[in-house]
Amino acid sequence: MRQTAIVTGASRGIGLAIARQLGLDGYHVVVFATKPKEDCMEHLRMLQEAGIDYWYVQGSLEKTGDRRNLVDETVAHYGRIDVLVNNAGVAPPVRADLLEMTEESYDQVMNINTKGTMFLTQLVVKQMLKQEVIGKKRGTIVNVGSCSAEVSSTNRGEYCISKSAVSMITTLFADRLAGEGILVHEVRPGVIKTDMTSRVQEKYDSLIENGSFPIRRWGMPQDVADAVSVFCSDKFLYTTGNHIDIDGGFHIKRL
Repeated sequence: MRQTAIVTGASRGIGLAIARQLGLDGYHVVVFATKPKEDCMEHLRMLQEAGIDYWYVQGSLEKTGDRRNLVDETVAHYGRIDVLVNNAGVAPPVRADLLEMTEESYDQVMNINTKGTMFLTQLVVKQMLKQEVIGKKRGTIVNVGSCSAEVSSTNRGEYCISKSAVSMITTLFADRLAGEGILVHEVRPGVIKTDMTSRVQEKYDSLIENGSFPIRRWGMPQDVADAVSVFCSDKFLYTTGNHIDIDGGFHIKRL
C-alpha cells in the first residue's frame, strides 16, 4: 500500500522541494499552503512535471478549523497519513530590535510556527494511531526548525523563540511516541536560498564570502529535502528526537 505524506507550507521554497522529493520517493503528497491553488500553479507545475500524485489543501496553520480540515481531507482522499513534515513558518513582518518587538508580531509568529506545529502534530498523531501499521514503523514526523533555535538574532527575537520551542516539540513528541512506533526528527536549516532570505541576501552573501560558513555556498531547498527524505525512509529506525544541521557547518564552534 502506498503511503501518504503531508507537507505544510509546500507551495514554494523548502516545502515545495520536500514535497517533490517525497513524491519521487513514492509517497502520495498533500500540499498545505495559505494561497488558493490557482495562485501557486507556477510552482506546483514542478510536481506535475515530475509525475507526482499530490492533493492541494488551502488553509492557515494558525487556524484550528484549517488544521482539522487538512487531516480530514487527507484521510478522505488518500485513506491514511504516514508522514507529517511541519515546514510552514513565518518570519516577523518587520525585523525590529528586541526592545521594540511588538506583542502583535510575537503572537503572529508564535501562533504559526509553534502553536500551529504543536496542534497539527497532535491531530496527525491521533490519526496515525488509528491506522494499520505499514512497514517498519507506524509513522514519521519531521519538524523543520532553524539554526535560529540556538543562534541569537536580536532583531527577530520572536522567530528565534518560536524555533527554539519547535525543538522542544520535537523532543516531547519523540519521547511520547517512541513506544507507539512513531519516530520524530528535526532538520535545522541555516542560510537557505528562499524568498524569506532574499530580503537579506547581501548580508548573507558577505558572511559566506568571509568564511562564516565552512561550506562556502548558499544552502538550497533540495539540501533540506534530501535530509527529510532520509528521515522518512527506513534508514533511521533506532533514533528519535534528534536534529541534523543543514547549515554548511555554521554550527561548528571555531577559534
